[in-house]
Amino acid sequence: MIPKHSVADTHPPTTTTFPILTSIPPQPGHLSRHHSPFTVSTFNGFLPLTPPLVDLPPAFDQLTSLLERMPIRTLSGGPGLLAKFSFGATLLAELPNLSAEVACEIRRGDKRVLSALFRDYCFLASAYLLEPCHERKCKGKEEGYGLGRQRLPNQVAGPLMGLAEALGHKPFMEYASSYALYNWRLEDPSKGIEYSNLRLIRAFEQGLDPSSSEAGFVLTHVDMVKHSGRLVRGAVEALDGCGKGDREGFDEGLRTLVEGMKDVNAVMEGKSSVFERKAGINEAYSSKANLDQGMWKRSKPKDYHSFRTFIFGITKQSMFPNGVVYEGVSEEAMDFRGESGSNDSMIPLFDNLLEIVMPDTPLTEILKDFRSYRPDNHREFLEWVKYRAGDVGVKGFAMGGEQSAALYLHALNQVRDFRWRHWCFTREYIIKKTSYPTATGGSPIVLWLPNQLFSIYHHMFEVENIYPNLRSCKDVMEVVHDQRKSLEKEVHKYCAERCA
Repeated sequence: MIPKHSVADTHPPTTTTFPILTSIPPQPGHLSRHHSPFTVSTFNGFLPLTPPLVDLPPAFDQLTSLLERMPIRTLSGGPGLLAKFSFGATLLAELPNLSAEVACEIRRGDKRVLSALFRDYCFLASAYLLEPCHERKCKGKEEGYGLGRQRLPNQVAGPLMGLAEALGHKPFMEYASSYALYNWRLEDPSKGIEYSNLRLIRAFEQGLDPSSSEAGFVLTHVDMVKHSGRLVRGAVEALDGCGKGDREGFDEGLRTLVEGMKDVNAVMEGKSSVFERKAGINEAYSSKANLDQGMWKRSKPKDYHSFRTFIFGITKQSMFPNGVVYEGVSEEAMDFRGESGSNDSMIPLFDNLLEIVMPDTPLTEILKDFRSYRPDNHREFLEWVKYRAGDVGVKGFAMGGEQSAALYLHALNQVRDFRWRHWCFTREYIIKKTSYPTATGGSPIVLWLPNQLFSIYHHMFEVENIYPNLRSCKDVMEVVHDQRKSLEKEVHKYCAERCA
């Protein structure tokens, strides 16, 4: 059975609180058996509760061996199986069907082990299915990716489906559970989650080298999400304050949100965070160091397409026109969306809390579909925030006081800043580099992000109309008005070029 998750809004939660971990239980065994690694917490936010498990149990040594030899460049620096276009054949020759061993681990119930197995089988599946597309690109054949493999062999499909059902995931590469947020380790555990201390566990291209663009792409996401604990805390505080009619508590929650999101955006761009500035360690961030910290420098636009091939999904992709058959599971072809940063939970948290309404378009339907590609507890928390915000009337409460309205506008502005920067990355990394029209998650590459950005502009204009003279907001709104005009021109330009 394929795990199915409803994205409908027909059964809203009615509780006034949501169970969020505020401290790590003293017994790690209790944590791994009773809590999903992706249980929302105020200390790690949307990151796993503890660092992802690196090593699989000995019964899976053959799986580990394949994954270590798989990348285009292995940890030793030599060419791997994908560099030789021999991964698929090697997998079929060497990998036994470990469904019985997977079932044994499912019965044991250690969710860290199950999550590590799910991550690793996802890497096997994507590498196997998309290796022919990688070969086509490397050999300089005509534009496009050609066809991927249309059938996933049972020794991958069976275990992957079993793990997906046990964990509540889709049986395909996901952002949180596979490629990004459960795919990092600490070089020195005593130093904690600092970017220089992060390493990838699995990679497709050169990602096992921490200086590579693949590593920079994934680990910068981890570096951003490490700030999400404050976002969770701020959202809960704002909802609690609003529900009690406590404007001071509501405003404090919004301040926590805004400051936390400023740090997320600072990591993305390559600037010192609010926390670091308050801690007085600005000297660690000279202007050159700033440039070295952001996505632009950690992951070069020119390198992105050397690993992007492997994070495509099946849905809406030309490589899989009829879906993929999961052998031994079903002879009916299946399709799933690919890995996408749009499946991160931070921006949806803001959308739901601030009651941001997206336009009724097919693009918004894709946004709703993305909800089912998040870990269960993330999705449940986000749904609770949405319905609780509607119950207590967050937006209306914010408009009831000038200071609250200003903080609400600044929160919207942080969302705008993030989505605008995401659009800039998309433009430079993808739109200017390829004519392929579809993003890895199956959304249209030119129209997807502008759909959300125009909605944010609209909500910011609404606040401006109610409070046209908000202090500290004049400069913000000047940027918004100019940026909206610029985005309209860019979208028109790229649509005209691609439709010509």
